[in-house]
Amino acid sequence: MHPGSVPSPVSPLRVFILDDHEVVRRGVRDLFEAEPDIVVAGEAANAREALARVPAARPHVAVLDVRLGEVESRAEGSGDHAGVEVCRELRARMPELACLMLTSFDDDEALFDAIMAGAAGYVLKRIDGSDLVAAVRTVASGESMLDSRATARVMARLRAPRPEPKPACVSPGLERLSPRELEILELIGEGLTNRQIAERLFLAEKTIKNRVSAILAKLGVGRRIQAAMLAERLREYQEPGRS
Repeated sequence: MHPGSVPSPVSPLRVFILDDHEVVRRGVRDLFEAEPDIVVAGEAANAREALARVPAARPHVAVLDVRLGEVESRAEGSGDHAGVEVCRELRARMPELACLMLTSFDDDEALFDAIMAGAAGYVLKRIDGSDLVAAVRTVASGESMLDSRATARVMARLRAPRPEPKPACVSPGLERLSPRELEILELIGEGLTNRQIAERLFLAEKTIKNRVSAILAKLGVGRRIQAAMLAERLREYQEPGRS
């Protein structure tokens, strides 16, 4: 195991690779197959193949290229981020699957879309091989590979001035939250941990953990960063002068 890597919770760790470049797929596959505890369960060159093969391959982690460059993908409205749409679809079918987005471009729009699609991580293709292996192990263990700088960029994008939104655009799940859950969601949006929220509200940390799980379920999201984004949008709508 490489220094600093995160032990994977399962062995062997099954990984699926989606990339439209054969050379890239081969290189990533060779990298993973050199690890004694990682098995490449399958690979695909386009979105259609991935959606057909991943459920049968039963991987723990899917490494997905953000930009597949497929004519059919652009025709279907996914633009240059076809891999993000694959992530969204796979997460809907297989909520336990961890998706690690791999891209050549440092693109804030793709980063934002990937997070909202449920991706567990987002890394650039210039990443060192050992770091990519560590990233796969990290997301397989249930942790996020979204560093603080990436998260800050996404939150800054949310706070940037834009045309007046309609309240209905925030999330239909917000109306299902109790007043206490809305309060906790707001604190999540401020970046507080479960322990910090518990201290702020004078509640047990385990209580907050259970409440956060319930909030994520009601909002229909799988990750805390997604809830934080919705909290930021909700705060915008509650500001004076917002309609």
